[in-house]
Amino acid sequence: MFKHIKKLLTEFSVQPTETPSIDFNTALAALMVEVMRSDGKVLAVELKQIEALLVERCELDRTQVDALIKTAQLLVEQAIDLYLFIKQVNNNTDDVERIEIVQLLWYVAYADGNIDSYEEHTIRKISGLMYVTHADFIAAKLAASA
Repeated sequence: MFKHIKKLLTEFSVQPTETPSIDFNTALAALMVEVMRSDGKVLAVELKQIEALLVERCELDRTQVDALIKTAQLLVEQAIDLYLFIKQVNNNTDDVERIEIVQLLWYVAYADGNIDSYEEHTIRKISGLMYVTHADFIAAKLAASA
């Protein structure tokens, strides 16, 4: 009996999986997509806001942004958590830039004119994982609402 259990355990042992490598722009787009999806709706106005922010902030053209958003949507759907995206952002930004990213997430949430509690929760979770203080979280929210 123990041989059978041991055999089952070795057959079903977790094999190390390769974590996909993503760049900063993809990670940023994925976080924006996560905020957009958090209320259970994917609205065209929020998608347009993500496109505009990526064109402006990442200095990409529309075709690059469209491909980036499609990739980000796929990655977010497949992801079990936000770790890969947060890690990439944290590794490539300083404190001030992280606050700016939180503000970008608020712009996405405000795009439809309504802040859903799920959107706020998602942004709060992301900002915590990026080590953004609560005061800076609120300041980013107020700056985005103006």
